[in-house]
This record gives sequence, C-alpha cells and structure tokens, in this order.
Amino acid sequence: MIKDYYAHSKDGKPRSEWQRLEDHLKNVAEMASAFADKFLSSKWAWNAGWLHDFGKAADEFQVYLLRENRLDDSEYDGTGLGRINHSSAGAAYATDCLGPQLGLIYAYLSAGHHAGLPDFYPSDTGRAALEFRLEEGRINLARIRAVVNEFEKNIRQGVNLPPFVKKDHFHIWIRMLFSCLVDADFLDTESFMTPANSEIRKGYPGLSELKELFDSHMESMKKKGPENDINKIRNHILSACRKAANEDSGLFSLSVPTGGGKTLSGMAFALDHAVKHGKDRIIYVIPYTSIIEQTAKILSDIFGAENVVEHHSNLDPDKETQRTRLASENWDAPVIVTTNVQFFESLYAARPGRCRKLHNIVNSVVILDEAQLLPPGLLDPCVNVINHLTRHYGVTMVLATATQPALPNLDTPHEIIANRFELYDQLKRTETCFPQDLKIRNTWEDIAEKLKENDQALCVVNTRRDCYDLFRLMPEGTIHLSALMCGDHRSEVIRAIKETLEKGSPIRVISTQLVEAGVDIDFPVVYRALAGLDSIAQAGGRCNREGKLNKTGKLGAIHVFVPPKPAPGGLLRKGEDTTIELMSLPGFNPQHPEAFSRYFSLFYSRVNDTGHRFKDWLEKDATQVHIHFRTAATSFNLIENSTQPLFVKFKGSQTWMDELRRIGPTRHNMRKLQRYSVNVSKRDFEKMQREGMVEELWSGFWAWLGPYSPDFGLDLFGLGWMPEDLFI
Repeated sequence: MIKDYYAHSKDGKPRSEWQRLEDHLKNVAEMASAFADKFLSSKWAWNAGWLHDFGKAADEFQVYLLRENRLDDSEYDGTGLGRINHSSAGAAYATDCLGPQLGLIYAYLSAGHHAGLPDFYPSDTGRAALEFRLEEGRINLARIRAVVNEFEKNIRQGVNLPPFVKKDHFHIWIRMLFSCLVDADFLDTESFMTPANSEIRKGYPGLSELKELFDSHMESMKKKGPENDINKIRNHILSACRKAANEDSGLFSLSVPTGGGKTLSGMAFALDHAVKHGKDRIIYVIPYTSIIEQTAKILSDIFGAENVVEHHSNLDPDKETQRTRLASENWDAPVIVTTNVQFFESLYAARPGRCRKLHNIVNSVVILDEAQLLPPGLLDPCVNVINHLTRHYGVTMVLATATQPALPNLDTPHEIIANRFELYDQLKRTETCFPQDLKIRNTWEDIAEKLKENDQALCVVNTRRDCYDLFRLMPEGTIHLSALMCGDHRSEVIRAIKETLEKGSPIRVISTQLVEAGVDIDFPVVYRALAGLDSIAQAGGRCNREGKLNKTGKLGAIHVFVPPKPAPGGLLRKGEDTTIELMSLPGFNPQHPEAFSRYFSLFYSRVNDTGHRFKDWLEKDATQVHIHFRTAATSFNLIENSTQPLFVKFKGSQTWMDELRRIGPTRHNMRKLQRYSVNVSKRDFEKMQREGMVEELWSGFWAWLGPYSPDFGLDLFGLGWMPEDLFI
C-alpha cells in the first residue's frame, strides 16, 4: 500500500480533502491513454501519466504543500526548504530503467509537462536542456527510492513504437503524446480544484446534430435564392462536395473560383465526411484575423454561437462565454475557427499551454482556407505536418482556395471539383487587363486620375507608403485602409464600405493587401499594383463578386498597373518578378486556373529558404531521440516577431489603457486592447522611444502618444517619418 502522498491541496481544507497522488496519477494515465488510443499510442500515454508527477512523493514536496496551507509539517522533521522540481524524477526513472531510446521519450514528456518540451543539448536554452533536467531528476529520484517499487508496478512493459513512427516525424508523435499528457493533467487538476469548470465543458452536441441544423439552413437558402446561373453553379459545387465526402479520409483540394460559395460548400463536405467516418470535430483555419470573424459569424448563425469556438488573438472578450474560453484551451468543441498562426505554430510548439490542444486535431476534419497564403519561408515544415496528419493521425484536410498553390513535396490531394477548369469559365465575373509594357511605370497622379473616372472603385497597392501617397491625391470621401489602423478601426471602415456599396452610392477605396484575403466586398472596378499573380487574383475576388454586372452583359474590370516604385525586396519583389517573367511567355494566360500552378512552381523556386533548418533541429538525430523542441518552437513564427505592438487611442480604448496602467495586464483587458493595437518595426519603435512618442503603461506594454488619424490611423507619414514598410 502506497503511503498517503498528495498531488494537490485545497486552501483551508484538511488533508482528508486533498487529492491523493496515486489517484491523480491514475486519473491522468487513464485519460491520456484514452486520448492517445486514437493514434495507436495508448500504452505510451498511460505510462507517461504515471511518471509525470512521480517526484511529488518526495518528502520535500509534501512539506511544501503543508507549508503553503499553513499546516503542521513536524512529521517530516523539517525536511526541505520549499517546492522541489517534481517533474524530473519521472524523467530520470525512465532513462535509467526503461532503456536509452524509450526512456528518453518519456523523459521529454515528464520533464516538460510544466516547463515545456526541452532541447536535448544545451544551447541558448541553457539549463533548460534535457540533460540538465536529468541531472536534477536523479537527485530527486533518490529522494523517493522507498516508494519507486510501488509506483513502478503500474508501468506497462513491452511498449514498442507504433509502426508509423519514423525519423521524419518523430517530433510530431512526441508532441501528440505530450498533448495527451498535459491536457489530461490540466483536466484532472481542474476537476479537483474547480469542479464547476469541468461541468461547463460538458454537453456539446454531436456533429450529426449540427449537420441537421446545417442541412436545414442550406435548404432554406436554396428556397430563398433566385434561380440564376451563379446559384446553379454554387449548387453544383455543393453537390460535388457532398459526393466527395463519401471518400476515405485523407488530403483533399477544393478549387473554387471566387463567388462559388466555398465556405458553405466546404462545411458541407466537412460535416458529411465527419458523420460518415466518425470524425470528432471540424477545424476551420483562416490566414488572417481580419477575416476570421466573418466566417465565425456565418457558422455561429447556423450552429449557435455556443457551439463554435473562435481562437485567435483579436477576440472581443465581451463575446466570449466561460465555456468558449475553456474550449479554446484544448479545442474540445465540435467546431473550431482559428488562424494559421494558432494551428501551425501549435503543431511546432514546446509550451504545454500551446500543445495542449494537439490531440484534439487527431481524427478531425481540417479546412485550410486560402492555402496559398502559407509562408514560403516555412513551407517545408508546414507541408511535412500536413502530410503526416493526414497519413497517420486520422485527419482529413481540405486545401480550399481559388488559386491552388503547387506546394512542394505535398502528398497528392484528391480534387473535389472534377470539372474545376470549366467552373472558372462558367463563373467568369471579371476581365483582367495588363499593361502592354510592364517596364513602364505610372505615377500616382496617373492612377489617381483613372480612379476618379469611376464612381465605385477599389485600388490595392503593395505598401503602406504607397497607400498613403495615392490616398492624398484622391478627392474628399475616398477611404484609406491599411494596417496602420487598429483592428477595431479597420472593422468599422469595412462595415461602412459594405453599406455604401449596398446603397449604390459613390465610393473609392485605397487599400493595402489586407483587403485581399476573403474580405467580403464587391466593387465593379478594381485597380491592382503589379504583384504576384496570386495577389492579383485575390484582389480580383473583390470585383463583381456576386456577378451583378453579368446580368447587364458586362464583366468586372481588373486593371493591373505598374506603380512608381517596385515592390519592397523579399517575397513581394519575388512575386512581382515571377509575374513579369510569366507574362513574357508566348501564349501565357494569367486568368486560366492552370496559370497558378506555373506561377507557384516558379515562385517557390525563387525562395532561398523554405524552412530546411527545421530538419536539423527535429530530424537529424531523431533516431537517438536527440530533438531540439525548444529551438524549433522559438524559430517557428508565421508572423515575424520583430515588431512592437502599440496601443492607440480609438473609441473606447482609453478605458482599457487606464485599467492596464492601474492594475496591469489581465486576460480581459489584453483581449480588449488587441483590438486597439498597431504593429511597428523595432527600429521605428526605438525612434519613437527616443523622441518621447510612446508611453510604457505597464512593463512591456506601450501606448502611442502621437496623432491617430480617422483617415490613416497611426499617422507616421504625416509626421514626416519614413517608417519601415514591411507590413501590410
């Protein structure tokens, strides 16, 4: 019989009401094992559950609990001076008793379940490396030798690697195990400490129930929708998606031209496929927070807001419930709407909080919207994880876009729309006009005059400076849209644009690229500065979107122009150069869907680094289980982190800045203030500090003290600055 050791205490309660260590380890082992059973790894997760808090049996930890609860610790004769590192004892036991390879796998899991998955060798992480944790663990293990024999009776022997685990994705499998362990640990601890939260998590409807709601909604839309050519084509796409849902789980592509109803047709596929194949949830992944809310609203209106969890940085806390907040921690709701950043960075993360959700990606349907927007510098690791999720973890993934990219080394997807090239002709809403000579540059004055000829026109340019310069030449009433405006400001402007367009009133908009990815606006004329072919096509998606001009026998007009200056160096310039090269080829048709495959193949060949370094960190020594989890996680950033967010004064932001200054950051005020932040480069931020243009409201949190224009947002150009122009 194991002595009464305790895992968790309750303030002011006697030890009889504390959680016994044996109960906690057993609960975590059972829960983690059930999670991991979905990818043939239940015994691994069981053992990890028993090992993770092994070290809490040390007298030093028991003393810590007593002292924290102001209880008598004399039975331990004054042992210990505080809390010990309880995570590393299980790691040391695993490496000493379970063999070098198998033991190291458990060591990563146990040693990292609070501090995060470590690197094997020390580097910039210093003493966080696994070998240092094992040194500490052996000291801690010596303290519990008297009870090791009792605890190790629960460790299952003869555990072998699942047959699908190979060198190139060893790290993915270990992260999945880690996710099972840390989520089970969180959930069991929550059940003991705050049982009310555990009750709130329960009771989501099954996907079959949500499918009934969806089918009813689609039938209602069909009855209300007019009998026109566009709706006939949308129904054809919907039927193709429902038919393809019967196919086996795997990788799919959904190539649908703009205006084809991609969002709802993709969801129809996901629901039908999930119900037929017993999938657990649907995860809708979107590239930008600027468009995630419109998709989440569409789905919430169908399924009920309580059944759709938004997980992204700009969520308004007033729209959250306690239930959705809890579900965003581990994605256990039936429908998740999230961003590329949350999805892919979590799959390469090391921290427990970020990894916790991963096991709930297993056996799900993932819709990757606008797949062409995966960052070229991380293509290798992104494609690698897509391949292995669909091969080994029961994930069905749909790459949905109007401009399907030729992702290098991607497994061949099953195309849902068999006659997709015909659909592009049938749904033709626009005509794209390129200048005859792509070497002749226009002035902004030239472009402004052309825009003035149109009552309703959108112009998309490559940089914030271009946006500012062109806007200043336009007549009063023109709208400016860029990332120098905070999220709440942009949302307000986009709403006003939609309302004006619906009324048929005159409106001209000058915007950076942020308007291109899925923002649901519809102009008869779009001007686009020369850029990558995919960007030009995405800008065209804001033109004659609903095909209203087709009824009059016209098409929307997309005018490509060569701006005064080339795009900034880097990926924007590579995209522009790729388009110029392709346009010089005889017979090249930039409006044919096959053009995008040619474009992306050539574009990716120009990218110097597509993420090869991750192989060295995660695969090079994987057979010896020498993996650099922390280094890879730190380096895997879909959005460059060399920026500084600044809070700006817009609408009600002052209230939240005052609260931050008064009490510091909280979940609520941080979520609020994210809607009122603008990112600037580190170089620009340092200049702002020198000139006294920013205030530190709390350590690490800064506010802009300069002008915030209702037209431009953070008006650096108006101050005569030349800020770095690397952001849209």
